[in-house]
Amino acid sequence: MQRTHRAIAAVTGIVLSGVVIHAFSTGPDPGYTGAPGDDPLACASCHTGTPLNGGGGNVVVNFPNGLTYSPGVQQTFSIVITDPVARAYGFQMTARLESNLTGGQAGDFTASGDFTKETGQVVLCGNSNLKTATQPCPANFPVQFIEHGQPFLNNTISVLWTPPATDAGNVHIYVAANAANLDGNDTGDHIYTANYVLTSPGTTAPPPVISAVQSASDFNFHAGLASGTFLEIYGTNLATTSRQFTLADFTQGGTVAPTSLDGVRVTINGIPAFISGVTPGQVNVLAPDDPTIGNVAVVLTNPQGLPSNSFTIAKNAVAGALLAPAAFNVGKQFALAQITGSSSLTFAGQPGLINGLNFRLPKPGDILTLFAVGCGPVTPNVPFGTVAAGLTALTHKVDFSFGQTPATVNYSGMTPGLVGLYQFNVVVPNVAPGDYQLNVSEDGVPLSQTMFLSVGQ
Repeated sequence: MQRTHRAIAAVTGIVLSGVVIHAFSTGPDPGYTGAPGDDPLACASCHTGTPLNGGGGNVVVNFPNGLTYSPGVQQTFSIVITDPVARAYGFQMTARLESNLTGGQAGDFTASGDFTKETGQVVLCGNSNLKTATQPCPANFPVQFIEHGQPFLNNTISVLWTPPATDAGNVHIYVAANAANLDGNDTGDHIYTANYVLTSPGTTAPPPVISAVQSASDFNFHAGLASGTFLEIYGTNLATTSRQFTLADFTQGGTVAPTSLDGVRVTINGIPAFISGVTPGQVNVLAPDDPTIGNVAVVLTNPQGLPSNSFTIAKNAVAGALLAPAAFNVGKQFALAQITGSSSLTFAGQPGLINGLNFRLPKPGDILTLFAVGCGPVTPNVPFGTVAAGLTALTHKVDFSFGQTPATVNYSGMTPGLVGLYQFNVVVPNVAPGDYQLNVSEDGVPLSQTMFLSVGQ
């Protein structure tokens, strides 16, 4: 998982587009699950226009025996594809041995329907040949890909899988799903991926281990912990899937972030945190509301129900940090600021500062929009973990200056429509052209960040 949080991706609007190639209503060629050795963009390489896992939904696989398998005993996976606009659904799934994730086939898939490209499901070998009951995949192309023969009109798809006949250790299941709009084009469809780790009954799953906890690195990883700020938790065996939360994971009508994502839960000082993204090695969370100041414990429970070690971190009243991602460290660390009123997404800075992004030098009087985390409560109150429904006002006073020249702040509050993200609309003061250190303080206490903004004329 990239370290950038979903909220940041929504702010920057940066979309990575794959190369457009022919898309198949009858199912893709082998190798589009996102598994190691497959196309990392999965089917988003063919169905373009929306980034992978960016359609506002998700794909989930339900396992009848939980995240385990009994050697040689067939089981039925249930694939559930959730999407706000889909009219038809497709998929591709593969099963790999942990000992060889790129080429180690785990078990055997059985297609439903007939073995054609017209109905039901099909199983393809790595060389694109159809696997049938009488024609297994060849030894030099053992990996199997089960997929749709024609789009399904139901968002729930059953898949038959027989595990290896003997204990083969951990098995990784990878799935890519297409939530299609049926417009006949390769654009506008939404592609989602998920992956899971199944253990055999003879395998003792290791517990999760937290090795480090820090505040969101795209803001300031030194900022620390406060209620309502984002944290990055690093370690091992933290999760069995890799994805960010989507709108489908939110509760209470899509307004409250999830406290469990693919079976991963985190508590901070015993209070459930909101999970924004998971991978086996990193989990991102939004800290819950808690008046405690001082050392608190972070504990993660993985999908197997195993708790981690208790990791101690100091908690502060506020831990404000402005969005200043590593990509904006070009000779010096620049803050990410959008210029309001532009016809397209335009960032403040020297033109060409970062390839692929639109920059312009702001001038005195321009209004810049900057983003932050960990700045504390707002009025009217927006509970931490809840999507901000409208304009708010930050309780603490935040001051900006370009060098020693104060700047007017027109708005200071939560970003409407997002969770955990603050927004500041700042007027560029009357200063000469040049690079200025952006000095920010909250209730008179300077933020522990060194960052710059460029001004033109």
